[in-house]
Amino acid sequence: MRAWFAKPAGAAMAQYGPADARDASLGPGRDRRAGPWQDVRAMRQLLLLRHAKSSWDDPSLPDHARPLNARGRRAAQAMAAAMHDLGLAPDVVLVSSARRTLQTLEAISPFPDSPMVEPLDDLYLAPWPRLMDMLRRAPETARSVMLIGHNPGLQDLALALVGAGGMTGSAAAAARRIAEGFPTCALAEFSIATPWHDLAEGGGRLVRFLAPADLPEMAL
Repeated sequence: MRAWFAKPAGAAMAQYGPADARDASLGPGRDRRAGPWQDVRAMRQLLLLRHAKSSWDDPSLPDHARPLNARGRRAAQAMAAAMHDLGLAPDVVLVSSARRTLQTLEAISPFPDSPMVEPLDDLYLAPWPRLMDMLRRAPETARSVMLIGHNPGLQDLALALVGAGGMTGSAAAAARRIAEGFPTCALAEFSIATPWHDLAEGGGRLVRFLAPADLPEMAL
């Protein structure tokens, strides 16, 4: 496993439609929402994934050691298929060191390419400002970063990235869904226009929010 975290740094749509779609009339690689001169090919992608549903069957286990239950494993496998259909493949994966987050990562793997994977104790039950700080330390060469973590920090981080302006407009419905809840194994995809070290509140454009209940495999 390659470690990068020691030093701070100073899409196919398929049946899972995005919160709002690219306007092809603007030409390839151009996005109306990003402004007239913003080339989306230069933008970064952030994937926030909450761990899948975990088991409470053994009350003697500490919270950090709780595994996924059967429904959680099934939801993670369904989310893996959806990610594959959408072409979502991170370059870097930051994952909480808890057993349930590591098992979620295992269930959605492998990815088309081999991302750098970094299990981090600091992500376990972390509040959103700490999660934001971790993302600011991501390597600037990373086009796509996935963070696998816990609530309430993950939901709060997603809302902080959306910002007040993101609660209106074309992505508002997806943003309101996040405000209502961030279920286990749900995925939020953001486009980030700044370098990772400049990531800030309101700095993410919500592309889509996908929960296991949205997936046909979980309706069976």
